[in-house]
Amino acid sequence: MEISNNCIDACLECVITCESCNTDCVASGNKECILLCRDCADICALCARFEARGSRFSANLHALCAIICRACAAECAKHAMHHDSCKACAEACEKCAAICEELATA
Repeated sequence: MEISNNCIDACLECVITCESCNTDCVASGNKECILLCRDCADICALCARFEARGSRFSANLHALCAIICRACAAECAKHAMHHDSCKACAEACEKCAAICEELATA
């Protein structure tokens, strides 16, 4: 199995932006964004680790990661005009979801 550095990079970028967004959303009390960013950061970190070791379960995890990233991106996009961290998070989540969707179906 070939390891995708694009996937690992996108997942780790997503972890960082989700954690930053999560911190900012705690201050504003945006509960739904907080919950999704936490789930997204966790699944992306796990996905990067599975991809790095070439796990035979990577494709299954990619599919779930894409679903969670899309949900997080949609929530963060609602706040992107008012919060830079939400805008960055939505963009990172969309990028990660696209890569993971491609790998899930490969």
